[in-house]
Amino acid sequence: MSEKTIEKPPTDALTAEREAEAEEKAAARQASLLKDGWADLRKRPMFLITAFVILCLLVLAIVPGLFTARSPFSDGFCQLQNSMNGPSSGHLFGFDVQGCDIYTRTVYGTRNSIVVGVVTTIATTLIGGLLGMLAGLVGGWVDALLSRITEVFSALPLIVGGLLIMSIWRSGDVWSVSFIMAILGWPQVFRIMRGEVISNKYNDYVMAARALGAGSSRIAFRHILPNTLAPVIVITTMNLGVYIAAEAALSYLGIGIQYPNISWGLMISDAQDRFLTSPHALLFPAGALSITVLAFIMLGDVVRDAFDPKMR
Repeated sequence: MSEKTIEKPPTDALTAEREAEAEEKAAARQASLLKDGWADLRKRPMFLITAFVILCLLVLAIVPGLFTARSPFSDGFCQLQNSMNGPSSGHLFGFDVQGCDIYTRTVYGTRNSIVVGVVTTIATTLIGGLLGMLAGLVGGWVDALLSRITEVFSALPLIVGGLLIMSIWRSGDVWSVSFIMAILGWPQVFRIMRGEVISNKYNDYVMAARALGAGSSRIAFRHILPNTLAPVIVITTMNLGVYIAAEAALSYLGIGIQYPNISWGLMISDAQDRFLTSPHALLFPAGALSITVLAFIMLGDVVRDAFDPKMR
């Protein structure tokens, strides 16, 4: 009689099956967090208000021609005989010191502010996020080296650092301002990402995936990264408003965006000396800047309250 042999499933198959189960649990956990956060967001009136304001600002930035028939770059746009004239039926915001229509310049200035904020936010998120994940995962001397480099950049405030660098590198366009602020702004995202990676890399689902033979890159991008996105999304949303305000501050001081580019900070700087006699030249660009910055910061607050379980 021949003995019956019991066939056992291959070890590789069992490992792959267990790893797939671990991935499904991690994905379900993250999907539940995002689903609950999104459901909470939709119930908040402040989210709907800020989202509507930001949507309007994005439309202004993309297609300013929908809101004004004039172009600030056309010949004859500025007429000195209209200098500092107040608001009228055909010119809702009046004229600035050079006789340029303030409403048109305010509308077109939205694009530069939004572009600087978005580009800087994306750059700081990518730089800080990747370096923070690397430091948190590898640890050891890599973590120590990156942390010391981060401390060097953190010691230089955003406005002060921008003043120092822009006074030497006087380019004055949107991309150079965004690049400089990205260099100075990534440490905040780095610290948040590094802390989240360190707190998540010893969780049970990560240890199970490592025990089942998952590679470092697979663990980083399939298990750890999805569970670190919520706090990064919150801080980047709030930082977008901060970078818009920083660009306006640098332009106000005369070293940010320069003519012929349009910046709300430049408009405020030109109007400050004539505020008592012609307040409209300062109030309208300052109001646009305040509404934009406040909208993004309040959106960040609402997103934080929705996605942070400790705030519920």
